[in-house]
Amino acid sequence: MTIEPIASATTQSLKKADPASLRALSDGCFLAGFASIAASIAIWAAQRKEADEAHAERFGIFVGLWAPTFFILSNRFERYAERSEEAKKSS
Repeated sequence: MTIEPIASATTQSLKKADPASLRALSDGCFLAGFASIAASIAIWAAQRKEADEAHAERFGIFVGLWAPTFFILSNRFERYAERSEEAKKSS
């Protein structure tokens, strides 16, 4: 079984989705990226005082690594919203 048919079906359904919903998802992912950065700093600062400092650093970095994923998803949802609007205009 290959992953291409699944990825293609997902891409096609996202292109047909409502642009407003895709933009809302994009905005949510963008905010989640910044929240991840803030949470990473907060976790590091809070746990550094209580427990092992190395654990606090690792957990803070783990949460901070979510930020790029959220920013990439935000960008992708924005692109799909644009494509969906273009497809509806050309129809």
